[in-house]
Amino acid sequence: MLLIWYPKCSTCRKAKAWLDAHGLSCDLRDIKARPPTAAELTVWQKVSGLPLRRWFNTSGQVYRALDLKNRLDGMEEEKQLELLASDGMLVKRPVLVAEDRVLVGFREADWSGLLP
Repeated sequence: MLLIWYPKCSTCRKAKAWLDAHGLSCDLRDIKARPPTAAELTVWQKVSGLPLRRWFNTSGQVYRALDLKNRLDGMEEEKQLELLASDGMLVKRPVLVAEDRVLVGFREADWSGLLP
């Protein structure tokens, strides 16, 4: 598994602690230092089943500064993917990439499906 996170984010730290507490190991990737590529996001978004809009960190400063709340509806998906790939802080986090699923954000109820 791959956990894409921002180490300073409390939600990301909770997710990592949850994985550790349940004995689930994963590789870590700092979303700010190595943001996901547009190609990765394309694949992961399809696997997640979530609309692309749900991949945006709507509470982030970059999202607000770019006024994306008012701009996303008229934007093509390809442009949205390029935008997400341009700055890791635009991506909702954490992102957990498992063998057969991709989870965005941390909700313990959703993550419990990873347990055997």
